[in-house]
Amino acid sequence: MGTIPDDLKKTKEMENFEKETGKRAIWRGSITETFKKWQKGEDDFDIDKERISLYVSKDIKDEWLNFASNNEYSTLSKLIREALKFFIEYRSKIIIKYKNVDIDLLSSLSHDLKEPLTSIKGYLQLIIEAHGNTLEDKVISIIKNVLGQCSILENKIIDYLDKFETEKEEETNGLSEYDLLLIEDDVETVNLLTSYFDSLGFSCKGVLSGFKGLKELKRHIPKLILLDIILPDINGYEVLKRIRADSKLKDIPVFFLTAIPNIEVEKKITKLGATGAILKPFNLSDFDTLHKYLNSK
Repeated sequence: MGTIPDDLKKTKEMENFEKETGKRAIWRGSITETFKKWQKGEDDFDIDKERISLYVSKDIKDEWLNFASNNEYSTLSKLIREALKFFIEYRSKIIIKYKNVDIDLLSSLSHDLKEPLTSIKGYLQLIIEAHGNTLEDKVISIIKNVLGQCSILENKIIDYLDKFETEKEEETNGLSEYDLLLIEDDVETVNLLTSYFDSLGFSCKGVLSGFKGLKELKRHIPKLILLDIILPDINGYEVLKRIRADSKLKDIPVFFLTAIPNIEVEKKITKLGATGAILKPFNLSDFDTLHKYLNSK
């Protein structure tokens, strides 16, 4: 062991060592071998520990040292131990969280929750629009509060369910350039219409949610958009609002593709600036009206 002068005080590093290990840094006026090994980042000062060697570049070592210094890690070995512990715990949680998840079930559950929620919101908005002048202020206030709660619930559905992406969605994302963007959450409908338009010589790309559709429009501007109204995240009305508010996208023809009653859809076509609507269940001949847009240069 190395001898140190009697007037040398215990350093902060020594205090950290003793706090972390429960061992002494100085014994009988000398620096302990245990402390020296600890300083070097060696972990064999404890009989219950085994030494692991790690080779990294100087740049990485310097980066780790800077991080350790800026975040009050007394040694690099302590930083590495805690980093690995955090990664193992986090990784385990991620595996547990996603390994046994039935993505199709979550997608179905999200859709099943969104459909009645959309109807509730729609009827409440209709009440306000149709009878707002005859209802008491207190009643209107209550309805608006309910609408607010619906929005909160909708956001929770998005946070907990709609963040899952299905493999089926990824399968529809192969094209980088195409004539028609189909925003529709039903995979069978996407497959059918993609095949149909392909047989006519038009390229069609399908995405399964509103946010995916908006993201796709940042990459490529199609000739035409087919837009479902009831989607697993934001509804088609909101998607159309965002499209019309974007100077690069506002002139794209947008047709609703929906099972919502025609009388309600017609009001939204006028209000939001949709080009038209095709109602479900549809016949393939219903899409003939789209050809003039798809044939344009």
